[in-house]
Amino acid sequence: MFPTTGGSSQLLIHRHLAWLTVLRHQLRQGRVWESANSRANAEYRARHFRVPEHDTPLDTELAPLLGETERLRVASTGHKGLLLLNLQSETLRELYARQELAVLHHTELQKTIKELLDQQSRVERLKNFPYPRQYATINTLFVWCFAALLPFCLVREFDRLNDSVSGLLAGHMVWLSVPFSVLVAWMYLSLDQVGESTENPFEGGANDVPMAHLCQGIERELRSLLGESDLPPPPTPDNQILL
Repeated sequence: MFPTTGGSSQLLIHRHLAWLTVLRHQLRQGRVWESANSRANAEYRARHFRVPEHDTPLDTELAPLLGETERLRVASTGHKGLLLLNLQSETLRELYARQELAVLHHTELQKTIKELLDQQSRVERLKNFPYPRQYATINTLFVWCFAALLPFCLVREFDRLNDSVSGLLAGHMVWLSVPFSVLVAWMYLSLDQVGESTENPFEGGANDVPMAHLCQGIERELRSLLGESDLPPPPTPDNQILL
């Protein structure tokens, strides 16, 4: 099933799961520009759902995956994901040197580690380098200006309807500009809020990437291939929100 011995396979897979755990914890760390830090979003999160990375410390999740020596090394560095990938590469070189790994398997696994490092770099750039704030600020300012000026543009148009309307609404059509202005302004303000909330897909909002769910699915599959039976239970959503 795997190109290495049983013990080496377990070591490599458990360390890969540890890398996934470290990466998702790293991506869930807050940044000052993220909308999840706002009061409204924080209150909504406290009432309706939980973020797994905020509930369980990283060291607790790494305990069943790494030995004590590696856990201490991971805890002592600020580049935890990079360290784990480096350990994976070193283990592969050792297996190849002991002729426990064929040259083709060694080459392909080293390429895989490089691809994982590239993917880690991409998500870190998404996390640490948000959309330039001047664009976001100007966009919000323009939307609010549009919402404030919209009623003055609709008053004349609704007033013209008085010439073609009779009955109860005759002479009062101009007041319909108020609800219509509120509705149109709400649509644009909502779009602005949606854009702001999806700018950072790892911050811990209700619409974020369900990293814990995805990683747990990967863990169940890989550990089942190892023949392990103590698999983590499938996650359950909170108010239909699953992270």
